[in-house]
This record gives sequence, C-alpha cells and structure tokens, in this order.
Amino acid sequence: MDTPVYRFEPQDYEVVYEPAEDTFLLLDALEDEQDTIKGRQPLLCVEIGPGSGVLISAIAKCFPGGQTHCIAFDINPAACRMTRRTSQLNQVAVDVVNMDLLGGLHSHSVDLLIFNPPYVPTQPIDGSLEEHAETFRSDGGQALIHSWAGGIDGMMVTNRVLNDLDRVLSPVGVFYLLLVKENNPDSILDKVHRQGFLGKTIKERRIRGEHLYVLRIERKPGETKS
Repeated sequence: MDTPVYRFEPQDYEVVYEPAEDTFLLLDALEDEQDTIKGRQPLLCVEIGPGSGVLISAIAKCFPGGQTHCIAFDINPAACRMTRRTSQLNQVAVDVVNMDLLGGLHSHSVDLLIFNPPYVPTQPIDGSLEEHAETFRSDGGQALIHSWAGGIDGMMVTNRVLNDLDRVLSPVGVFYLLLVKENNPDSILDKVHRQGFLGKTIKERRIRGEHLYVLRIERKPGETKS
C-alpha cells in the first residue's frame, strides 16, 4: 500500500493534524490487512477525522474504478479541505463531509471503518463536540487541540464511536482503531467482546513517549442486530 502524496501549506500546520507516527502505524496495519480488506469486497469505506486525508486516500487507491465508495467525516473544515486536496493529488475519489462522527449514516452500512482518534488524556471538555464546532471555524490554532485532546483517559470521542458501532457496521464490517496505552486497550477489547464483537490487537509500536496499538474489531458471525 503506497503512502499517498500530501502537501501542507504554511497555514495548514496550525489547523490540521500533520501525519505522524500514529498515522503511519495505522497505515502499516492497513497494509498488512490489505488482502483481508479486499477479500471482504467493501462497498462503503469510512474514515472518521481524516485530518490530512492520507489514510482514506490510501484505501481509495486500493479500490480503483469505483469498486467502493470512500467517505471521510471531519468536524474541522480545514481538515476537510486538506483531505479533498490529498485525494485530488492522488487522483482518487473520496467524498468529504464536514460533520461530527457517524450520526448521518444509515444503519449497518459501513463495511470498513477507520479511526485515529483524539487519544491523549487531557482535562475534560465541557459539552459535546457539536457545541465546539464553531471553534474550528473561528479559533485558529486552538482548533488543532481537538485533533489530539481526548479528555479524561483519552476516550471521550472514541467511546461515542464504540457506542454507535453496532448500529453502523454492516454484517461484514470491520473497524480499525488506533489507541495509546493510556486508553487501556485491553479494557476496550473486553468492552467490544461484551457488545458481541470480535476484537484483537493486530499491531503495536513504541515511539517517543507513547506506546501505540491498532485494534481490529469485527462482528461475530450472525451477530447483526436489526
């Protein structure tokens, strides 16, 4: 899986998360899983919070000729523009939507879901992300904080996605999630197992000051609810 071309302008660094070690670990994991992903013949691939658009563009490059529909959702308008630019630079089709998480999706529609969330444990953020949407439009560099600040235990946003997972994943759906050690990946796996999913750590890497993990979460056969 080739790393897509991307281009940051000077003003982008203040408002869009630049690809870093966590991005490339998740990209490596997707490359390792490439045959498995292709074997599932996904019709709809979704990335939450694409930032630069590198990951969803890499997935789109794996499925040329309109074999699958790739969509990226980001609450940050600057990240939406960057993702669109990256997809254009790589000549792939990616729809980009400025919205929060997965609320606009039909039930059981997502075959491949990717998320590199805001995982750094921080002080809690008051209110919902929707209430902070205007921050991304008016607050300059402060908007970048929302790309990595995850609240207490770093799980504020990720828990919302996990709680919506049963609704959005298709019967053959699979979810690739990046976490840091402080998020307690083992407890997340216990949680998804209780929800009726299969889950395992498929890749991990120690970098400067962080121990990163990539989890693969998928349905147990016959577990789709109506």
